[in-house]
Amino acid sequence: MIERILGLLPARKGAAPIVPERSVAGRTLLLLITIMSFLSAVTLGGVVLVQKSAIAWSADVGREVTIQIRPVEGEVMDSNLRTAVSLAQSTAGVASARALTIEESQQLLEPWLGAGLDLTAIEIPRLVVVQLADPAEADIDGLERNLAAVKGASLDTHAAWRQQLNTMAGTIVVSGLLVLILIGAATVLAIVFATRGAMATNREIVDVLHYIGASNRFIAGEFQGRFLSIGLQGGLLGTIAAMLFFTLIGTAAGNMLSSEAGAQVGILFGRFALGVDGIVGILAVVPVIAALTAITSRVTVRRFLNETS
Repeated sequence: MIERILGLLPARKGAAPIVPERSVAGRTLLLLITIMSFLSAVTLGGVVLVQKSAIAWSADVGREVTIQIRPVEGEVMDSNLRTAVSLAQSTAGVASARALTIEESQQLLEPWLGAGLDLTAIEIPRLVVVQLADPAEADIDGLERNLAAVKGASLDTHAAWRQQLNTMAGTIVVSGLLVLILIGAATVLAIVFATRGAMATNREIVDVLHYIGASNRFIAGEFQGRFLSIGLQGGLLGTIAAMLFFTLIGTAAGNMLSSEAGAQVGILFGRFALGVDGIVGILAVVPVIAALTAITSRVTVRRFLNETS
């Protein structure tokens, strides 16, 4: 045994490592880290997609306000609509304003009342859609004061919708971060068990190394280097798989789903375009997983050696 170990020790320049490279435990840990890296990258990418979509939603909603005009006895609806459109167009920061036709108003009611109903005999509220050139500079308060002259008119800035969107996006981001923390914790535990298993398997080698004068730091460095290599390989494989996943699912959402279903998916995840920030975030999984693997293995080895020495 001593002769075998001594034959390995001069190998600091590239000979056989102390920690076996092709052990069953090493291959199992590589597979586990690959899976964890894939899950981390997919979770991070999903968080980025939802956050980008939420920002786009909030921006779109913030560029539009709606004037609702309810039927009032003695008032002419068409006249009130023209007045509301005129007041909106004359407001600072407004790009355009138009009243929805009666047909468009009826279509908005179809999800609640169903299709095919004849609403011509009923006076229904009418809407004026106002597009803002710059939400920050638009005189919304002035428009609301001017609309007080139109009976039955009210202004909706969609602030409640924006708040709900921001709350939903924040909840998804926090949930994604919690999932990443859980994945990281599971990865650390797996590395700890794998390291202790490798230490137990190579206990005789470690004892001989101690006998010939090898320090705990040297032994821990050997294990750290081996597990760093496993972390890099697993992280790279996992992130490549995640990139392929987003590419395939984006293609499927755009081509294989029906137009209506694709639109619904697109509302939440956009076109599954990660963008530069998303790609950089996913690629960052590789060094993070590798560093986590190396540091955890080194700490575990040092503790194991301290406990057994």
